[in-house]
Amino acid sequence: MSGTLNKVMLIGHLGDDVKLHYFDDRNCIGRFPLATNETYTSKQTGERVSNTEWHNIVLRNKAAEICEKYLSKGDKVYIEGRLKTRQWQGEDGATRYSTEIHVTDFTFLSNKTDGAMPAAGSAAPAQTNPTSAPSTSPTDNASSPNTEAAEEDDLPF
Repeated sequence: MSGTLNKVMLIGHLGDDVKLHYFDDRNCIGRFPLATNETYTSKQTGERVSNTEWHNIVLRNKAAEICEKYLSKGDKVYIEGRLKTRQWQGEDGATRYSTEIHVTDFTFLSNKTDGAMPAAGSAAPAQTNPTSAPSTSPTDNASSPNTEAAEEDDLPF
């Protein structure tokens, strides 16, 4: 395979609210820290050990505005994106580096009680939450044998 791949998938909790920075009349960048956790049992001591890794998340334009509106500190989110490393000179003259995840897609995983939160998003506007739609699963029709759909359905489940 001659191609390359730069893809990151994370599920974690926001460490802070989304901060927006507008740099002209229509474009903006949103940033927030994301915490992912790893828990395991130490073979030496038998104790549970938990490690937290922090990631710098960067969103652009409409995706940033959607996240700023609906996400808050502690919310759980699924992030897809790519790694980018920035380099700059610090005030002391030393070269500094920062690795960021530039988001290409996201899905909100925290349950919000207001029902107004979108289910997913990307560079395009997010869709509304599909959980508010009535259920139409085959088991619903099977519970009422007088419905026309149940009579036509010959599935064994």
